[in-house]
Amino acid sequence: MSVTQTGESSAATGPDPRRWWGLVIIALAQLMVVLDATIVNIALPSAQRDLGMSDGNRQWVITAYTLAFGGLLLLGGRIADLVGRKRTFIIGLIGFAGASALGGAATTSGMLFGARALQGVFAAVLAPSALSLLTTTFTDPKERGKAFGIYGALAGSGSAIGFIAGGLLTEYLNWRWCLYVNIPIAIIAVFGAVALLHDRPGHSGARLDVPGVLLGCGGLVAIVYGFSEAEPRGWTDSLVLGLFAAGVVLLTTFVWWQTRAPSPLLPLHIVKDRNRAGCFLTMGLATIGMFGMFLFMTYYLQVILDYSPVKTGLAFLPLTVAIIIGSTQISARLMHHVPPRTLMVPGAILAAAGMSFFTRLTVNSDYTTELLPGLLLMGLGMGLIFMPVFATATAGVAPQDSGVTSATVNTAQQVGGSIGTALLNTIATTSSTAYIAAHLTNPAQKALITSKGIVHGYTVAIWWAVAVMLTAGLVAGLMVTARAPKHGATAQSPVPESKSVA
Repeated sequence: MSVTQTGESSAATGPDPRRWWGLVIIALAQLMVVLDATIVNIALPSAQRDLGMSDGNRQWVITAYTLAFGGLLLLGGRIADLVGRKRTFIIGLIGFAGASALGGAATTSGMLFGARALQGVFAAVLAPSALSLLTTTFTDPKERGKAFGIYGALAGSGSAIGFIAGGLLTEYLNWRWCLYVNIPIAIIAVFGAVALLHDRPGHSGARLDVPGVLLGCGGLVAIVYGFSEAEPRGWTDSLVLGLFAAGVVLLTTFVWWQTRAPSPLLPLHIVKDRNRAGCFLTMGLATIGMFGMFLFMTYYLQVILDYSPVKTGLAFLPLTVAIIIGSTQISARLMHHVPPRTLMVPGAILAAAGMSFFTRLTVNSDYTTELLPGLLLMGLGMGLIFMPVFATATAGVAPQDSGVTSATVNTAQQVGGSIGTALLNTIATTSSTAYIAAHLTNPAQKALITSKGIVHGYTVAIWWAVAVMLTAGLVAGLMVTARAPKHGATAQSPVPESKSVA
């Protein structure tokens, strides 16, 4: 009853006239969270020298963030539903800024690793709050398409923007500013959220599913940690195999528990919906290839082609522009008129075609003729994927489930990126080692053979990335069967489902 009355009240008062300014605040927070996964990549060599990290430990600057973020997103989504999205959004912003300040002031590698993990914890609270606020703010199908176009562009291009910002800050200021930069962004977003964002009260009477938190988050952390350790230890290492086994057992138990929990962390009816499940899988598979590409291209440009940090960051700019165009000028305009998969499938094919350009890399490839076309195609393809995935996965969700649904989309993106980085990096390293061992017959040519071996490893891994991206397109084509919103098949407003809850 109360939900229905809320919907009628919203209809009577009409849409919030300041909702587009609210979108700016939501997008700003989402951009901060997404770009922070990559902004430190270019700064990592400087931070490693400054803090005396070993080559084996430096990966934790990245992994500590992605593990905490991906592993705790479901918990963050449920907290947003229970406490209230606006409240958790503000808490997440303040905590993220504090963790960023701690990381920027780090005097030891352990302090930096801890700060990055803390950033991931608050990002896991902030990200689902942002997406669920967007879902409940824009219910008109046309406005919703535009809003998700902007949001999808930032979610897709945020990683590339992180590379550009990381290069500029590292070269002209200091690596620490890659963390400090979050503080003014968060301050602006907090004041904007207080003034512009509105939300229903949280469901304070419900309880958190503590066993579900431990099982689900523990399983995700074990699997992502296993992939990250596979690169230095090897796939057959007992620790790696043990982590994978533990992850599978924990996640299987998690699914079993969710069918019996009085207040489940992830209500299974969300995942059982064919379109949402297809969107979650498509997002996870697509980001496996995308995050792997970011890693390889960064090292290729800096190590092989000897680009500066700024030049490396700017080299990603066409990719960023292409993602924004694909999301806002193509997907957002067509989303209301065509089924989502007619955007996702061509998007995956375009992205795979762009990646295939990079399978021909050599130690002296030309950026304009050999790299730029691939970056543009990949960017357009990812732009076509992200926006309909976000919009379709969160369409028609009951208000009390919007936070956890949003968290599941973000979990798919973050865990996919973590797995992609570790998996493809392991393939590249193994292939490079085999190539160098087979071709290094003259010690005088060691530097050249090593460079060729590194590039060979990249190209082998990229072929795997192409295959994964095409699989994402296949999943979208077979599983996402929703029709165009204007045909009424996909409910864009959460109100219909919420009536049944009342």
